[in-house]
Amino acid sequence: MALSCSRFFRFLRAVFTPAAAIIGFSCLLTIVFILYQPTPGPGAIQRLGWQSWDAVTPVDYFEYGPQQPEDAEDPGSTSDKPTIPSLADTDWWDTVNPGGDTTNISSYPTDVWAPLLPHDTGLSEITITRCIVTPELVGDLCAPETTIEQDAIKGKWVRVERDLNLQSGIWALNMYYRRTRRIDIPLVTDLKLLPAGEEPTPLTDSWFKVERSIRDGVLRTEPLFLWYKTGKTATEMSAEEKNNIITEIDVLFGEDRPWYGFEKLPPAVTPEKESRLESVYVTYRRGVKPVPRAPPLHFSKEGKFKILQVADLHYSVSRGVCRETVIDPCTASDNLTNSLLGHVLDAEKPDLVVFTGDQLNGQGTSWDPKSVLAKFAVEVTDRNIPWAAVFGNHDEENGDVKEEQIRMMQALPYSLVERGPKDIHGVGNYVLKVRSADHSRTHLLTLYFMDSGAYSKGYLDWFGYFFPTEYDWIHEDQINWFLQQSGSINPIERPFSPDTANDFGDLWKRQSDQITPTTRKLAKPNALMFFHIPLQESYGTPDRDVRTGQLLDIGLHGLEGPGAAKKSDGMFEKGLLKALESEHRAGGVIPEVKVVANGHCHITEDCRRIQDVWLCFGGGGSYSGYSKVGFDRRFRVYDISDYGEMIKTYKRTEHDVILNELVISGSGAAPYNQQA
Repeated sequence: MALSCSRFFRFLRAVFTPAAAIIGFSCLLTIVFILYQPTPGPGAIQRLGWQSWDAVTPVDYFEYGPQQPEDAEDPGSTSDKPTIPSLADTDWWDTVNPGGDTTNISSYPTDVWAPLLPHDTGLSEITITRCIVTPELVGDLCAPETTIEQDAIKGKWVRVERDLNLQSGIWALNMYYRRTRRIDIPLVTDLKLLPAGEEPTPLTDSWFKVERSIRDGVLRTEPLFLWYKTGKTATEMSAEEKNNIITEIDVLFGEDRPWYGFEKLPPAVTPEKESRLESVYVTYRRGVKPVPRAPPLHFSKEGKFKILQVADLHYSVSRGVCRETVIDPCTASDNLTNSLLGHVLDAEKPDLVVFTGDQLNGQGTSWDPKSVLAKFAVEVTDRNIPWAAVFGNHDEENGDVKEEQIRMMQALPYSLVERGPKDIHGVGNYVLKVRSADHSRTHLLTLYFMDSGAYSKGYLDWFGYFFPTEYDWIHEDQINWFLQQSGSINPIERPFSPDTANDFGDLWKRQSDQITPTTRKLAKPNALMFFHIPLQESYGTPDRDVRTGQLLDIGLHGLEGPGAAKKSDGMFEKGLLKALESEHRAGGVIPEVKVVANGHCHITEDCRRIQDVWLCFGGGGSYSGYSKVGFDRRFRVYDISDYGEMIKTYKRTEHDVILNELVISGSGAAPYNQQA
């Protein structure tokens, strides 16, 4: 009996010991790779960062609100807002803080890498680690060693979430730094990259060398080492010295300009190899660089407002590849396009620039959207021009999703881009209002921006994710949102007459002759709409001008096939034709939106009126996007005058030729069908 029991227990031990080991090992793997992950708690909701000493309200620091002023009530037609005495001699749009709000920067979390935030907190230590598996997949398993005491003194390690070996190398390589608010810790004031055997001159005890090469893991390359210098403590620094400390580190892919406020640290970590590798640079920011904010959109005192449409830039991480152009030699097409855009901006001097999608080339060449977005609008921001943008079908093909790209674009100078509602299709459905120059700030022009999507994917369309064949469209919930926005706009008395009592005195005496003589009416302001992929109606039969009998189709088309989506939820009939200037019977059935501006089709640039709505293409303006030899790159202009009553459009080519000037609305425009 004893022998049988002994055999039974040996049997149990033989079976359960390996089983227990397997189960235990599985549990360990579960804990390490699944359960042991950062999870948000009450502290995360309150954004209580490491070493944050104040109570922080539950604000998402990574969301940027609209740049337009929030009005509790639209001025409407009464223009009866009282003039603020202190602003009687000041243009109302000049009262906005041009540098953005940085009053709460002391509350930003110090243990999160967020290079878009204007941190003023200094760094205390920098290092580099390598990891066989990218940290994004398994968490910070390869983070530098630390202790509770070191974290308390110098701050927790923060990973710069940019793999230096993304293009090459046998393992991931990341920089880490500590950020501290303690006033007794020396802060980093300088950075250098030096080959093995070289040292900073003069070499002092305040210079520290990161032991691991910043090229670690890349074969057949000479080692390069990061050195950082610490200076005084926060209590010892003057205000000027505090503005010169290193406050953020980032990585740039490509040879173009780094993110706003950042500087390149030469030399390139990875030198550029044409058609094989893009260069990699460490970039850094000194002090706080407030991002200039756009003033609210407004007409000039003469009642004018000009919009430049920039369609289909197709920029890449690289310098870009020229396509279908007679320019020879043609290299660095992205830079060449930027130069052309700068020339057009100087010639037209627009009040607003609208990028109508495909800012990114996608197709495997825009794999780091942040590096591309750093350069796509520089010609506009360098000229202090407000700008807006919508997404195209290529913008989300590689890298960061649209939500993250929105945050990036909002962190650029003079951006008016908005996220829009989160409960409808698309990212970037929003409205901007252009107001009068007088202190009534009357809403005179509406600009609608919509996300026409990228590619449609059905439930059974397994291969569509990789090989999309159909374009997306504007969905029903977006149409309903547009109708809600349109319905919320108050009518005004048109044509608009500025408040002459308190504002511009004798200047207005010259305006009465410029206003288009017409019957006054109570109606919503005129509107323009911008999205990337055209509607099916853009290829329909155009209206006829009852005065001449000519088809209202002006410009070039037919050089490429239709670019509209095959499916539709009826944006044209259910949306554009339903949103009218006036809900009153006497107002007729004139659409509120006078023109829809599309991109997407680079060698289609006509304007066609369908049932009283003009549907216009921008025409490709980039040497990086496809085109046709002999078809000049071009940009469409919308020239609006008479306080929003007159809308003209034309195109400016790369050779400064003005094409197809057309009156869309106002005196000289073709009569509406309902007026014929």
